[in-house]
Amino acid sequence: MQNLHSQLLRRPVAKDDKYSRGVVGFVTGSEQFPGAAILGVSAAMRVGVGMVRYLGPESVTKLVLEVRPEVVIQSGQAQAWVVGSGVPEDVGSEQAKRIARISSQPGLLVVDAGALALIDYSSVLATCVLTPHAGGMAALLTRLGHPWSRAEVEQKPVEAAELAAKITGQTVLLKGSKSVISTAGESIVTKQAPAALATAGTGDVLAGIIGALLAANAQQILSGELDIVEVCLFATELHARAAELASAGGPVVALDVAEAVRDSVKEYLDE
Repeated sequence: MQNLHSQLLRRPVAKDDKYSRGVVGFVTGSEQFPGAAILGVSAAMRVGVGMVRYLGPESVTKLVLEVRPEVVIQSGQAQAWVVGSGVPEDVGSEQAKRIARISSQPGLLVVDAGALALIDYSSVLATCVLTPHAGGMAALLTRLGHPWSRAEVEQKPVEAAELAAKITGQTVLLKGSKSVISTAGESIVTKQAPAALATAGTGDVLAGIIGALLAANAQQILSGELDIVEVCLFATELHARAAELASAGGPVVALDVAEAVRDSVKEYLDE
């Protein structure tokens, strides 16, 4: 795995610019759940991408800029997008329309929370990583014609993740104390996550980490040089280590974990 770390993370060099280091875009947050946008954006920035774009409601945009003034608030190209965190399942909303436009284009896409119910997986052109928790997985499978309860997902997480991967044709990261990453013919169960991650918003942080890693390594992923499952596995490792670092001084909240991603990345770069 250490060799993979050196591929996925690297220090900037003299010839780099903000575009060569990766651009990740976000369609996240809503007036009801504005914090999701801040958490994902903050985590992605701490991974070390060159630019973060954000598209969302004006009120959420203002909050994002107050916390992260580096964010670019305009449409444009990105090597990967993170969509759905904090977005209600309302097909008529502006966020849903943005998600529909992005998912209809080739590229890399992290599909979280509300976006899980907004995307037609039979026609999506993007290469996706779906990131449901148990409740979201049960709702997704049920919507796709395979009724599962949350309890059933929690009892059989590998089977649930593999079924979702088969139905959608995409990579699935089922979040839990031990997450399951599944794609066609392959499943990996992660190590036990730190209990500190059992707090609201840490899933938004993980989505931001995955998005940043996808953006920074998009060419190698799309060419098949890098396995997207391994990229997702490393994202969970960065996430878990950030939680450990953040919780060293006591109880933590999700923004603490997002900010600790920087120190987590530094540890891997210093190996």
